[in-house]
Amino acid sequence: MSEATVPRLSSSLPARLVRLYGGLALYGTGIGLQVESGLGNDPWDVFHQGLALRTGLSIGTVIIGIGALVLLLWIPLKQKPGLGTLSNVVFLGLFADGAIFLLPTPSHLVLQSLYVALGVVAIALATVLYIGAGMGPGPRDGIMTGLMRLGLSVRLGRFLIEITVLAAGWLLGGTVGVGTLVFALAIGPLTQLFTRWFPLT
Repeated sequence: MSEATVPRLSSSLPARLVRLYGGLALYGTGIGLQVESGLGNDPWDVFHQGLALRTGLSIGTVIIGIGALVLLLWIPLKQKPGLGTLSNVVFLGLFADGAIFLLPTPSHLVLQSLYVALGVVAIALATVLYIGAGMGPGPRDGIMTGLMRLGLSVRLGRFLIEITVLAAGWLLGGTVGVGTLVFALAIGPLTQLFTRWFPLT
């Protein structure tokens, strides 16, 4: 697809808000799909699920709480949150809980695998949408940006953080499985693909 044929979304405030909140809703749906699949979550949601199991709170409530705590780490990193950052903290967990409540739990491997595939695609597209709204990254994404400003490569920083939360979540009882591996292998290429259709700038 040539640059001339790439659709560019309007930069008006209403369009950016639709992109932001639509992206967060889609991201929450992706989380719900992976959790309900039972085949394994992405690293952060392994951690969120593990904490939810230990505390008796919903996964969405844990997502909100951890998001708020991670946001505190922005202070020493001299990161400034935007509307998108704060909206991520508040709404992502609500959308995730809503999706988990509404989605039926599949009992057949084919349907479980479909949930994983749809969940990863949804999260990749959602990431492009809400970041592309230009209203600030999510709290966890902002940590990557802050580490980069301190001289640590984004790839290394992301690896260290995600392997830590994955291990902690697994020890707490979060689900690690083939879905976790699929997410790790597919999320980067899919996100890159969606940026061709929904440019970040």
